[in-house]
Amino acid sequence: MRAVTYPAYSSDLDTLTVSDVPEPKLGPGSVLIEVRAAGVNPVDWKLMAGGLDAMMDAIFPVIPGWDVAGVVVALGPDVPEFEVGDEVIAYARKDVVHGGTFAERVAVPASAVAPKPRTLSWEQAGGLPLAGGTALRTLDRLGVAEGDTVLIHAAAGGVGSIAVQIAVARGARVIGTASPANHEFLRGLGAEPVEYGEGLAERVRALAPEGVDAVADFVGGQLETTLAVLREGGRHASVAEAGVAEHGGSWVWVRPDGAAMAELAQLADEGKLTVEVAETFGLDRVADAFRASQTGRTRGKLVIVP
Repeated sequence: MRAVTYPAYSSDLDTLTVSDVPEPKLGPGSVLIEVRAAGVNPVDWKLMAGGLDAMMDAIFPVIPGWDVAGVVVALGPDVPEFEVGDEVIAYARKDVVHGGTFAERVAVPASAVAPKPRTLSWEQAGGLPLAGGTALRTLDRLGVAEGDTVLIHAAAGGVGSIAVQIAVARGARVIGTASPANHEFLRGLGAEPVEYGEGLAERVRALAPEGVDAVADFVGGQLETTLAVLREGGRHASVAEAGVAEHGGSWVWVRPDGAAMAELAQLADEGKLTVEVAETFGLDRVADAFRASQTGRTRGKLVIVP
């Protein structure tokens, strides 16, 4: 099958190549998915550069990618919950970095898989798993519920825009940071936009004079502002800054979780959640997708379509 690979850790994106690789092995409790779409996430190129080497073993060459939407084409032993032909999504991170989703097919533990949202296109569904799972886990860790006022840093990004929608669906008031160009987009999702940068704490306080109940940071470098706008007893979490734990916050890492995928799919099918797709790329343009992700200015998701 065709897949994108890199031969060793490197920040040189030109080492990404499309080549023929062996078919994935299909073990007990796993499904083989024909990939229709796979979201790009910052972790993909950070991992390629060796950013998680201290945490995760790798077997080279590596096929990058942890998001997938596709069709089940084969079942391993003892997978009664799926059938060949099922349309599914999954956050496909594994314990060892090797066989990712930027390929024609990928094997994924059934426990990480859920039915694809009927209301989303393949591209939207492919961009949902990691971003949606991260948003959901962060809001769950914060206990965001009806009546809360929540500040979301980087609210127009892939994770932030989904977090906005989940929080709004729970009945929370959402204040979201973004560039002025994305303010109308955030209003459309149900958030109150504020411009990031110098003076952010004052702008948030103008909207919430008594402080916010919770802060979700999806960009990093926001701890000072977070603590300045958080009311006494408030909660905060970050996916990008481990140091929040030293200040009473939570450092969040999403886990492969089919139940979480099913919850996201249900929100989508109820009309409470959609995925903004910024651009799609073929396998031969994964390096371009990584470069676009590295700018940090993408609204919504970048998606690979094999």
